[in-house]
Amino acid sequence: MNPEPRISPVSPLSHARQRGFTLVELVIVMVVAAILTAIAVPMYLNQVRESRRTDARSALLDLAGREERYFATNNAYTNSSVNLGYTTTAQGNVWPQTVGSGYYQIAAPTLAAGPPPSYSVTATPISTQTADTACTSLTVTSTGAETSTGTGSASTCWGQ
Repeated sequence: MNPEPRISPVSPLSHARQRGFTLVELVIVMVVAAILTAIAVPMYLNQVRESRRTDARSALLDLAGREERYFATNNAYTNSSVNLGYTTTAQGNVWPQTVGSGYYQIAAPTLAAGPPPSYSVTATPISTQTADTACTSLTVTSTGAETSTGTGSASTCWGQ
C-alpha cells in the first residue's frame, strides 16, 4: 500500500514580495558607469594615438636607414623612392607616402647638398590623427636628431 503523498506547508518566504532594482539603484549604477566612461574613453583614445605615432616613427626610421644605405654606396642622399627601394606608382615616386595604417603621411626627403650632405624626413598626421595636438609632426634628420612639433615634447612624441 502506497501512503498518501504529503503536501508540504507553504513556506512563508514564498509569499514574500519579489523585489527588483529600485530607481535610485539604477540611477546610481548609471552615474558610476558614466564616470568610468568619461575617464576610460579619453585614455583609450590617447593610447590609440600613441600607437599610431609608433607606426609613423617606425616608418621614418626605416626611411632613414634606407637613406643611409644609399649614402654608403653612392656618397649622396636621394629623394627618389625607387632608389630607396619603394615600389612606384604609374606617376613614378610614391611621395607623399601614407604610413601608419593611413594616419600619417611622409613627404619626400628634404635634401641639402652640404657640405656635408644631409636630409630630413617628416611625417604629418592625416585623417583622425590630426586630433593629436601633442605631436603635429615627427622629423628625423641625417644626424639622427628626432624632433617634433606640437604641444608635446620630443620625449613624448618619440618615446625617449
